[in-house]
Amino acid sequence: MKWPSDYHMHTPLCHHAVGEPADYAAQALALGFSEIGMSDHSPMPRDDWDDWRMAQSDLVDYAAKVSAARAAHPSLSILLGLEVDFIPGLEEWIKGLASRFDWDYFIGSVHYVSGDFDLDNPKKLSEWKKRDPFEVWSLYFQRLTQAASSGLFETIGHADLCKKFCFYPKEDCTALFNTFLEALADCDVALEINTAGLRKECREIYPSPSFLKLARKHRVHITFGSDAHAPSEVGANFSDAVGLAQETGFTHWCRFKGRQRELVPLS
Repeated sequence: MKWPSDYHMHTPLCHHAVGEPADYAAQALALGFSEIGMSDHSPMPRDDWDDWRMAQSDLVDYAAKVSAARAAHPSLSILLGLEVDFIPGLEEWIKGLASRFDWDYFIGSVHYVSGDFDLDNPKKLSEWKKRDPFEVWSLYFQRLTQAASSGLFETIGHADLCKKFCFYPKEDCTALFNTFLEALADCDVALEINTAGLRKECREIYPSPSFLKLARKHRVHITFGSDAHAPSEVGANFSDAVGLAQETGFTHWCRFKGRQRELVPLS
């Protein structure tokens, strides 16, 4: 099978990944990929925002590491991307990041739903236990919809990340999903199929099959990502992801270069 590009990979600069971009590239070549993209967690306006992203001063080193990987593996296309947290009020900060380098794409992600509550952080499980799941899911999808509408991102990452620890609402969330997907379609932003969920407590690809069926109805386009935090995770479960995409009616995926999109048929 000719794999779609794996556009979601991290580096040690985020403090919770191992392996340099060149190591990820070597693994991708061994698996038969023709293109990958690095997309480490972007800096925030303050370096003490949290402990799971690169510092502002690391951006130059990050770009240099990707450049070194390209030189070491010239037969592989290696794109320069970022996974950028969307938090209302930080739009100008994100625009500033976009002007710093010749990026190929930005993944827009929501981790924070309020204050310092990053909902996928194992250290914040106590916050989940104090809150109603539907409240958290509603806040999450409200921000995700804002991210989709912002014009700042090429694709939105792990769109139902709020299911990671299996705190599922009793209420029907279809309206939340549809509002988000309408924003993606209206703003022509892609949706990432992210296999990391299979390695988490929820044991399910982000987003779920029912979510992807809704996305197809809204004519949303897709990208793929392993969310690799180690070279061994490059392309993890991509056969499952491609199969799910095809089962839910998708026939193409999005390739990016210089923040421009090309639609590519799924093999």
